Amino acid sequence: MDERVVAVARGWLGTPYVHQASARGSGADCLGLIRGVWREIHGAEPEAPPAYTADWAECGGAEVLLGAAMRHLRPVAQDAAWGPGQVLLFRMRPGAIAKHLGILSQVGDEARFLHAYTSHGVIESPLTPPWRSRIVARFRFP
Repeated sequence: MDERVVAVARGWLGTPYVHQASARGSGADCLGLIRGVWREIHGAEPEAPPAYTADWAECGGAEVLLGAAMRHLRPVAQDAAWGPGQVLLFRMRPGAIAKHLGILSQVGDEARFLHAYTSHGVIESPLTPPWRSRIVARFRFP
């Protein structure tokens, strides 16, 4: 399953960044990428996300994205092995709520992850130490 998650997510590469979108080839944000991969693997989404603004995470202290991940994905223990297909949840700065998602595509010395990033669209990026330090939690698709 994990390799299938990576293969499906790579099918989204080049999709432009569009806030709140989740349409392969047309537009996606980071949540839209995860939602799209879910649909391709499982079918219907388990819940529809509410509308959200680009600055939604700066407007309150509720861990909305973490809560949704806990409801629908399987948490990976902190001491468990890193593996392709794991969903990564990031906190973009200390003290802020978690607000970015990606999918681990490669592990090891040249670890990489897939994510939709403002002004870049869906890309595969190196999981550099600065990115790794922002990871709050890891999950697997059910």
